[in-house]
Amino acid sequence: MPSASPAAADPVESVRAALLDWYDRHARSLPWRTPPGDAAPVDPYRVWLSEVMLQQTTTVHAAPYFAAFTRRWPTVADLAAAADDEVMSAWAGLGYYARARNMLKGARAVASGHAGVFPDTEAALLALPGVGPYTAAAVASIAFGRAANVVDGNVERVMARLFAVETPLPAARTQLRALAARFVSDHRPGDWAQALMDLGATVCRPRTPDCGVCPVAFACEGLASGEPARFPVRAPKAERPRRTGVAWVLRDAAGRVALVRRPAKGLLGGMLGLPTSDWTAGPDQPPPAAPAVADWIDAGTVEHVFTHFSLTLSVRVGRGEGGDWIWTEEAGALTSLPTVFAKALIASSRA
Repeated sequence: MPSASPAAADPVESVRAALLDWYDRHARSLPWRTPPGDAAPVDPYRVWLSEVMLQQTTTVHAAPYFAAFTRRWPTVADLAAAADDEVMSAWAGLGYYARARNMLKGARAVASGHAGVFPDTEAALLALPGVGPYTAAAVASIAFGRAANVVDGNVERVMARLFAVETPLPAARTQLRALAARFVSDHRPGDWAQALMDLGATVCRPRTPDCGVCPVAFACEGLASGEPARFPVRAPKAERPRRTGVAWVLRDAAGRVALVRRPAKGLLGGMLGLPTSDWTAGPDQPPPAAPAVADWIDAGTVEHVFTHFSLTLSVRVGRGEGGDWIWTEEAGALTSLPTVFAKALIASSRA
């Protein structure tokens, strides 16, 4: 790494000092964050909850959910005591529903096994259900001031550019973690972790890094190469498989919608959903049997992208009564269903 100046004996400390100084002036104002210099104690519940929500979710999208959750369940004990259905319904729209199930398990583990008090070490946090290395490190550093190596996608990108790492992702992750570890210190560990995240989110952006305002540009080998946006190098993406299925929208005379509770395990486990066929790997499958006798009308298709596959869902609409369904007012269904089923329900109105 190039040094900051002829007088800079330790480039790592020069980068730390420059970035922390920048963070003191430019830290993002986030609902779960204690600003730099604020002496108020940090609530580990809020840090943990925000980190769970931010996994594979943008800050802008997660913020209103965080506000709603902390109003409704202001402590980890409140969340632990909540009914599964209520929490899953409040989570609807954030996606990756396994996170919500693991979040509840984690809250209940803190409430029952730790008397409602979060453990304050990285190792003890890692033992909680649903807490992985990143979340454990983030809570340990931000909430408890522990020196921990907090590495998310933003930090990987900063390190890849700072050191011009040529190894492509995902193979480079071990190397990038080791590089990030060089900067870990007992001095302001929580601020350091958040400063790196903010730098990656607002300056060292994925496609358009704003190198002209970067506080550590003096040390960036990616910038010195003339192509900072080329880093991190990525291996070619494998094509995402496509699956197909059918969703049935059955309404009764009052206009209520028939819903089912999905199995506890598997994709969208435990969530309310529309009755559907299996989601097969391709279109060349025998027609699935409808879940009820009705004059089914074709309402077209909807598209949805999951982490590991894309889904084309054909929507069929019919009228019926009775049956072993969870009959739900349509407005309530739209706000509580996972996005893929909400799309299908909206599409059904076209039939």
